Amino acid sequence: MGMSELNDPEVLREVLDHLPAAVYVVDRNGTILFWNRSAERTTGHLRHEVIGHNRRDSILAMCNEQSCPACGEQCPFSSARKDGKPRELRLSLRHKNGHTIAVSFRITPLHDTHGSVPYVIGSFNPQPASLPNDRNPRTPIPQSCLDAVSAMANRDFTQFHLREALDEFTGYGVPFGVICLQIDNFDHFRGAYGREAADTLVATVAESFSTSLRPSDFVGRWADDQFLAILLNCGGQGAMSAAQRIRKSVACAGIRWWGDQISVTTSIGAAAAEPGDTQVSLLHRAQPEPSKLAASAVSAGGCDNPEG
Repeated sequence: MGMSELNDPEVLREVLDHLPAAVYVVDRNGTILFWNRSAERTTGHLRHEVIGHNRRDSILAMCNEQSCPACGEQCPFSSARKDGKPRELRLSLRHKNGHTIAVSFRITPLHDTHGSVPYVIGSFNPQPASLPNDRNPRTPIPQSCLDAVSAMANRDFTQFHLREALDEFTGYGVPFGVICLQIDNFDHFRGAYGREAADTLVATVAESFSTSLRPSDFVGRWADDQFLAILLNCGGQGAMSAAQRIRKSVACAGIRWWGDQISVTTSIGAAAAEPGDTQVSLLHRAQPEPSKLAASAVSAGGCDNPEG
C-alpha cells in the first residue's frame, strides 16, 4: 500500500474497521461521525443506529456517581476538547441488550493546524474479568438450584451458602461480607410493562451484577426484586469498596423494549459479618438504602441527571 492510497478516505475507513479496538469519532458538538466494526461488536449498536446522533443520546453518555449523564465541565469529552489533553478512564457502557460492559476508555482530542480541537477520537476495549491466581472460577450451580429468570442460584441455595459462610466465620474466623442489590419500584415496572419485560429486566440486572463481582464470589436471587452476593475472605472495607464499584455499574439499569429504552434505578447495601451475627442481623445491616432516583425509577430513554 502506497502513501497515496492512505489519503483515500475509503482505505482509511477499512483500516479503522479492521482494528481490534472499538473506535469512533465525534465533532465539537458531540455528534458521532464514525463508528467502526469493533464498536458494533462490543456494544451491539450498529453504525447506522449511532452515526448522526449525539453521544449523549447513545450508550456513550458519560456517567457521574449516580450513573447518569454528566454535563458541562464534568464531562471528560468536554474537558478533553477544552484543554486538548487526552483522557484515560474506566467506565461502564450499556450494551444494546441492556446489560453493562466494563471498558477501558481513551479520549484523544484531534488538533487542527490552528490548535483548536474540531474532533475527538474515542477508543475502548472490554475489561477482562479478573481471575486471581489463588481463586477458582465460580462454582457451577446445580440445575435444580437455578432461578429460571435470572440464571442465578435460587433463594434456597443462596441461603444455604450464607449459612455455610456464617458457620465458617463463627467456627474459624473466616471473614466474609454480603452485598444486597434491589431494583427500585419493581412492582410498578412489572405492572406498567408486563411480566415478560420484568423478566428481561431481572436477567439484565443479574448479568451486570454478576460480572461486576470476582469469580470467587457467590451470587443469587434473594427475592423478586433483590439479589444477594456473598464475598468470601472479604471484610467490611472490601465489601464497601465492591458495593461502590457495583453502584456505578448497575445503579441505572435498563432494557430496550418495543423500540424504547426503559430505565430503572437500583439501590445497594453492604455489610461484613460480625461476632454474634445471624442471617437476620447481617442482612438487616446490608439492606439497600433507597436510591436518590427511586422516585423516578421507571423512565423511557434513560435516567435523569439528579444534579439538574
